[in-house]
Amino acid sequence: MQPTIHVVDLCKTYQVPEREEGFGAAFKSLFRRKMRAVKAVDAITLDVGQGEVVGFLGPNGAGKTTTLKMLAGLLFPTGGTVEVLGHVPFKRQRDYLRQMTLVMGNRNQLQWDIPALDSFNLNRAIYRLPTKAYRQMRDELIDLMGVSDLVHKPVRNLSLGERMKVEIIGSLLHQPKVLFLDEPTIGLDVTMQRKIRAFLAEYNQRHGATVLLTSHYMADIEALCKRVIVIHHGKLLFDGNLSDLAAQFSSYKTVSVTVEDPALDLSAYGEVITREGERITLRIPKAETSRVTSRLLGEQPILDLTIEDPPIEEVIERVFAQEAVV
Repeated sequence: MQPTIHVVDLCKTYQVPEREEGFGAAFKSLFRRKMRAVKAVDAITLDVGQGEVVGFLGPNGAGKTTTLKMLAGLLFPTGGTVEVLGHVPFKRQRDYLRQMTLVMGNRNQLQWDIPALDSFNLNRAIYRLPTKAYRQMRDELIDLMGVSDLVHKPVRNLSLGERMKVEIIGSLLHQPKVLFLDEPTIGLDVTMQRKIRAFLAEYNQRHGATVLLTSHYMADIEALCKRVIVIHHGKLLFDGNLSDLAAQFSSYKTVSVTVEDPALDLSAYGEVITREGERITLRIPKAETSRVTSRLLGEQPILDLTIEDPPIEEVIERVFAQEAVV
């Protein structure tokens, strides 16, 4: 089966002007501007299948948003090939635009001074949606998101979380088959993040949509994505199951023990990360986990013991740190 998103050696290079500080340098740049090539995306190759929800991770400036914009057809790639749903995105064909959506958490797409319902109706006209199908989809999305009491208010009167809810609904009215989501929960509180994650998971299940999601909140990735793609400085560092990320890039395990005496010193068994009452958490080299846990159970009054991979945030930081060293 042909993948929904097919990318081979995708590149994007910007020509960025640069100069020294001061008036003299500014004057010289009027006649002889010095340019520097910056590779925002550097030969990325990936495939995403129908219905997959894939986390797209990387630090600020890694090239995530640039990649999404090329996939959505907003930017023309410098090199490589890209196809989404069998279309070349930058050709901006109507058949492609009707099947995709790009949601950016820091951008407003709905009209600021009118109720969300009016903006929804404007989107219906733009996408030439049949009235019956539009109303059915609109009501389904409003019910899923639980915003029936908000869509009659001007968008400017909504909170950030409420506005993000109706922004997402407006982006899905035409039932896109591919969703490019760039920080959809940015700036939202934990409760609102959870609601939007649940909504996106439900939409994916109901409509079989393919989702490429960027987020700095690892809870979003862990809740929605089995597969993650990690890029840094525009280069692909990892593409695989989220569970394999820790196995490949982390050299230690996290061991949490419950003890009778909260003052018990366990530093001889590993690095003590946290100590919360009777619960002590150690960082132990992966190769020594079995030996150290056996010693702990045999030598100390342990009431409970659990072994886990380190938090995904720490694994991601380690990935970036290793790449920077290389």
